[in-house]
Order: sequence, then structure tokens, then C-alpha cells
Amino acid sequence: MPELPEVEVTRLSFADRIAGARVHAVFMGKPLRWPLGCEPAMLAGRQVRSVARRGKYLLVHLDEGLLLLHLGMSGSLQFAPSLPPRGVHDHFELSTSQGVLRLHDPRRFGAVVYAPSLDDARAIKLLSGLGVEPLEAGFDPLHFHRALKLRRSAIKQVLLMGDVVVGVGNIYASEALFMSGIHPALRADRLSKPRAARLHAAIVSVLQRAVALGGSTLRDFSSAEGQSGYFQLDAMVYGREGQLCRVCGGPIKAMRQGQRSTFFCAACQKK
Repeated sequence: MPELPEVEVTRLSFADRIAGARVHAVFMGKPLRWPLGCEPAMLAGRQVRSVARRGKYLLVHLDEGLLLLHLGMSGSLQFAPSLPPRGVHDHFELSTSQGVLRLHDPRRFGAVVYAPSLDDARAIKLLSGLGVEPLEAGFDPLHFHRALKLRRSAIKQVLLMGDVVVGVGNIYASEALFMSGIHPALRADRLSKPRAARLHAAIVSVLQRAVALGGSTLRDFSSAEGQSGYFQLDAMVYGREGQLCRVCGGPIKAMRQGQRSTFFCAACQKK
């Protein structure tokens, strides 16, 4: 699943190029996770103002309203002056005066939703439960620690839920917990203030590095320019079960938490 770094890399790869574009037409293919919320023809003539991000949602702000895009489990965006004919898994296309923005989504868990404003009920429903943005100034270590003190679940699960801090998905949660020396099964409310501060710093560091490396390409992720990510090549624990820890030389282990695989070093990460 594309996580926060992949969504941010996607945004950076086309936001400047589409800004100011006039919408010519909108194509909707097979149904996505949620309906568009308006007639596609209604968007013709509108102008793209900017592209922002909230968690894993891309917010394409128009001169009237906005589009909220989610890549789902396997979605990716392309943006180019022209694109080849649509394939069977191309389910949304925004044709503009500056190029074509296309959503490719084989599993159709992604979404494109129109809302008149961020105050509209549709936008509020999708965005209101999201936690603090980890790459913005509002992500404060003291507030982070206070929020963790209210949670009795394993710290890895709390990070994945996204209501304390948004966008720290499976890959980056495993990496941040390793960097901070915290066992993924430790209960969140048992983290001391110093350990929570180390985890806070690790989350920021891991996500910033992931964005700089273009995200992670495990299957088919690519930016809107078609570029793959390389963070997975630098991963310390994720996907390395049975390999040697690059710090202590012990074996990297894996376990299931919820429905996700967690990778960790039992020697370096303590409860």
C-alpha cells in the first residue's frame, strides 16, 4: 500500500506541473471505493489551484471545490502532456490544458471524491479522524507522549491506526521503532518520555529519508513521472527476516500484529 512518503513523492512529482491548468474533461471508469460525488462534466472548465496532502489523501484544490484522491492498496498516478490509451485498470482521468492526470488502480480500493470545500461533510468524513502530520511543526514530542499515555495497545498498532500521528504505515513504523530501540509489542502507555521523544525523532527522520529516496517500491509503486522509489534498499529491518541485523549482527525476526507483518531485532529493540 502506498504510505505517506509515497503519497508525498507523488504530490511533489506533479503538483507544480498541474498548477494553473484548466480542466477539459473528466473520465470515470469502473467504480472506485466511493462515488465521485458529482457529475464528471461539472468539473470541465475549472482551474487547478494547487495540490496539497493530508495523511495519505491528495487534495487537488480547484477554483471551485476540490478533489480528494486516495491511492488505496495498489493505486498510482501518472501525469504527462499525453498518455497512451487507457488500460483496463485506468479508472480516473483528469484531462487538463497542461497534461493528463490518470489513476491506475488494479484493485480499485482507491478513491476520487469531489467536495465543494474542506468544510463539506464529505471532506470532514474522510479527514477529520486523522492524527497530526508527522512532517509538520504541529508534531510535538510532548503532545505525542501524552497521546501515547492514553493508549494501551502495542506501540506498532497505535502508529498504524493513524489517529495519534498520521501516515506512519507498516514499513516506516517498523523502521522507526528499530531506530529508536523500541520493541513493536511494547504497550504504548508504557513508553517513558525519553523513549517517546526518541521515537518521535525517529519517525520524522525515517519519513524524511523515505521522501528523499522517492519512497519504497515493493511491487509497482512509481511517482507521477514514472520513477521508482529506493528506500526499501536502505531498510534496516523491514523485509529482512532471517538476515543479520546491521547493528548487532543478530537475526532479524518477523511476527504478525493484526493483519500485518512486523520486522524487528530482538537484541536491539527492548520492551
